[in-house]
Amino acid sequence: MVSGGARAVARCDALGVAPYSDMADGLYRGYLTPAYAHAQAALAGWMEEAGMAVRRDPAANLIGRYEGLDPAAPALLIGSHIDSVRDAGRYDGPLGIMLGVEAVAALHRAGRRLPFPIEVIAFGDEEGSRFPAAMLTSRAVAGTLATEALDLRDGDGVALADAGVDVRAYLSAARAPGATLAYLEAHIEQGPVLEAQGLALGAVTGIAAQLRYQLTLRGMAGHAGTTSMPLRRDALAGAAEAMLAIETLARNAASDLVATVGRIEALPGAPNVIPGEVRFTLDVRSGDAGRRDRAAEAMIAAITIIADRRGLDLATTLVHDLPASPCDPLLMTLMDAAIAGTGQPAFRLVSGAGHDAMVMAALCPTAMLFIRCRHGISHHPAEHVDPADAERALQAMLGFIDKLGESIAAA
Repeated sequence: MVSGGARAVARCDALGVAPYSDMADGLYRGYLTPAYAHAQAALAGWMEEAGMAVRRDPAANLIGRYEGLDPAAPALLIGSHIDSVRDAGRYDGPLGIMLGVEAVAALHRAGRRLPFPIEVIAFGDEEGSRFPAAMLTSRAVAGTLATEALDLRDGDGVALADAGVDVRAYLSAARAPGATLAYLEAHIEQGPVLEAQGLALGAVTGIAAQLRYQLTLRGMAGHAGTTSMPLRRDALAGAAEAMLAIETLARNAASDLVATVGRIEALPGAPNVIPGEVRFTLDVRSGDAGRRDRAAEAMIAAITIIADRRGLDLATTLVHDLPASPCDPLLMTLMDAAIAGTGQPAFRLVSGAGHDAMVMAALCPTAMLFIRCRHGISHHPAEHVDPADAERALQAMLGFIDKLGESIAAA
């Protein structure tokens, strides 16, 4: 008999190919694309099989509801995202949804109802890989999305309003205050900590604070063959030195601090022209907002010194500032006990990546369960989860649900 964890992994694999992907030779599932619609249809069928009533909210999130003993009680929301980046792995996002479906299916088979309803939600746009707005749909549900944020177009110029949703009703996806008991998200770790510890599962303490900048260095373009080295104002060479300084500062911190230059563009981009302008991003993260801020300040200061010494102009724009999002202490304690109930010692770790849980924290208490992934690889076709680890995650989720029910009954 196939275990629920193995079935969850298999369903993620099934959604990794056409018609559930918008790429012919890999996985890409953009929000409101044909692949998105196909994936929702398949997921709706699995939710119904698990005993849930299924609906699509005004933000095009798919929601399955399993009634509790008190239908009017605030619901436990279990979810993650169904969209993906380009050339993605199959488990980042969907695995958390499939495990939520399996948890409800196990309760349904046993004829069990909790003191609260359970809703499994598949968020539509966590990655921001179609429209330039990450976590769009969870922000709608959490009630933190502004109307002006819906004025969006994708890379092909298609407006959100023309993509298959009614933007006039979009914000009505917000859940009513008091309607949500808690939010639980299971997710692959996207890092190597659990594997290094020899553990399948970990309780997340919180999501790291993030700063992201857009930086531009401007020098002087010139002929590659006729401009002598002492006379050059090479923006790309300055950017290269800046990136090494960023890496050195992050390494020397010897903490959870990480810093990344993920995108770089050199202009004019000709092989025989000295780059006169370079644009690049800087992403700085830490579980401690103060540590993050001090590091970012030191990095910008170092880049400023490099620019001045090289005769370059520096422009710095803060793209976003996301505060740390701690998980709820009580829910973490319940998750620790649930993990220990699977036969593995409780283990806690911070998330360096952003998740829908950080948005949902504005609505209700949150908990996250991390699942070991091979070599910590994510956002890549080599992403891999052992079905045995997924089964252990399912058992931990069921244990968490039971313990949450006991805490509600004892209150």
